[in-house]
Amino acid sequence: MKTVLATLALSTLLVAGGAAVVVYSGIIDVGADAPHSAPLHAVLETTRERAVAVRADDIEVPTLGSAEQIRSGAGNYAAMCVGCHLAPGVEPTELSQGLYPAPPALAESSRDNDPAATFWVIKHGLKSTGMPAWGRFMEDRYIWSLVAFVEQLPSLTPMEYQTLVDSSDGHQHGGDETDMHDHSGQHPAPAVDRQPAGEAHHQGVHDEQTPAQSETASEADVHHHPDRSRHVH
Repeated sequence: MKTVLATLALSTLLVAGGAAVVVYSGIIDVGADAPHSAPLHAVLETTRERAVAVRADDIEVPTLGSAEQIRSGAGNYAAMCVGCHLAPGVEPTELSQGLYPAPPALAESSRDNDPAATFWVIKHGLKSTGMPAWGRFMEDRYIWSLVAFVEQLPSLTPMEYQTLVDSSDGHQHGGDETDMHDHSGQHPAPAVDRQPAGEAHHQGVHDEQTPAQSETASEADVHHHPDRSRHVH
C-alpha cells in the first residue's frame, strides 16, 4: 500500500513539475495568429458548447419575433455586434478576421438555432474569445430583443437589414449605453443619406469653411483612446 501511495505521489509531482516547466518556459504560443492544434481545438470547442448548453438549459424563452423586438435588436446589433459578427451584405472586417477564435458570422443559416443559448452567451460573454458580457449593461428585455433579431438575421437581405437598422432607435438598452465605435462603413449607406451630385455641390458652396475651421471640425470628430490611438467618428 505504501508503495502505491509513493508511486502516486511521485507521479503527481512529475506531472506538476512538467506542467510548471511548460508554463514558465513560454513554449506555448498564445498569439491570435497561431491557431490551436486540431485535438486541442476540438476539446476547447466541446467544453465551450457543453458549458453553455448546461447553463442555458433552465432559461425560459419568451415569445420572440415581434416588430418592436426586431427593430430594437437591429439598432443594438448595428451598434454593438456587426463589427465582429457581420451582417447581410457586410464584408469581413479587420476585427472579425483578427480575432481568434473567429467570431461566428451570424447571418449564415448553417449556425445552430438555440435562443436560450444565444441569450446566455450575449448576457454572460465567453472567456478568452473577445465576446463581452453584455448583461452587465443591458436589461434582459433588450437582450431578448437582440436574440429575436439574431434569429431573423439569416433570412434578411442586405436591403432589409439596413431598413431595420434605419427604422430602429439605434443604440439603446436601458440607460447604461456608452459611445460605440462607428460601424457606418460596414453596411450600405441609407438611401436618405445619398444626395445628387449637383445638390452636394450647391450645399458645399454655401457651407464653405476656412482651413482653420475645417481642421477644428475634423479634430472634434476624432476620439482619442487611452493608448493614444485615435478613432474617427
